[in-house]
Amino acid sequence: MNPLMTPDILCIGSVLWDIIGRSPASMRLGADVPGRITRLPGGVAMNIAMTLRRFGMTPAILTAVGRDAEGEELIAACERLGLVTGFAYRSEDLPTDRYMAVEGANGLIAAIADAHSLEAAGDKILRPLGDGRLGTEAAPWTGLIALDGNLTSELLSQIAASPLFARADLRIAPASPGKAERLLPMLAHEGATLYVNLEEANLIARTPCASAPEAAEALLARGAGRVIVTHGGKTCAEGTRGKGVITGTPPEVMVARVTGAGDTFMASHIVAEQRGADRAAALTAALTAAATYVSGEIGT
Repeated sequence: MNPLMTPDILCIGSVLWDIIGRSPASMRLGADVPGRITRLPGGVAMNIAMTLRRFGMTPAILTAVGRDAEGEELIAACERLGLVTGFAYRSEDLPTDRYMAVEGANGLIAAIADAHSLEAAGDKILRPLGDGRLGTEAAPWTGLIALDGNLTSELLSQIAASPLFARADLRIAPASPGKAERLLPMLAHEGATLYVNLEEANLIARTPCASAPEAAEALLARGAGRVIVTHGGKTCAEGTRGKGVITGTPPEVMVARVTGAGDTFMASHIVAEQRGADRAAALTAALTAAATYVSGEIGT
């Protein structure tokens, strides 16, 4: 794919190498077990972009990737997957970011995200939105944007108030519960949809809700325009200002992996809506896609 062809969605945030160790055994602190270690392109923005591409969309990545050997290899991998890479910020002095996780039969055991280069690059990754390549302040991007909560609090606050994003359909995913509160400024953006799990929803709404529907109501009361709250294999919810909250239940599956499941859910929901699905059908499609992903039935 031409690295500068016109995209139909922008994926802004982390694109890095995922180094994942998986074991079929249940694990505890200090466990030493056999398993498999893989290295694949990953990161929230990358995972969303790959799923969008698999469903026929043309995503562009706006991110920071080093010009080191790992970065060149990562960009080449992105292009082989059909992603538009020509708008990515390529740094001469920042290394390519990495994420490392260990998963067992009992879920995610531990993870470390080394996304310091993305944070150091700051608003340099947004330059194509203001220099005419993808938009300007006078004529901003009006399409879909998938936004990754790995960005710094300062940059997320800047995006929430920026005229470059004023007319965009913003779809926002927290990187982790530890970074969820970074998204507070996004509650005021009229075009924002927040995709969060129950823990993240409670942190943003500052409530102790026990279920996804309760948390969706709390986020709407806090000022959000639209939210989608997941809760693992339990009932999930979508809430829209003025239209109330609807719910859906994920299919029951054996869990083979968890890293990337939330990103798959978000991308599948976006695609379903782009194909004309209503609220309930889009939620069901996303839950089904995420369940298929965690069962290990589709490739990464």
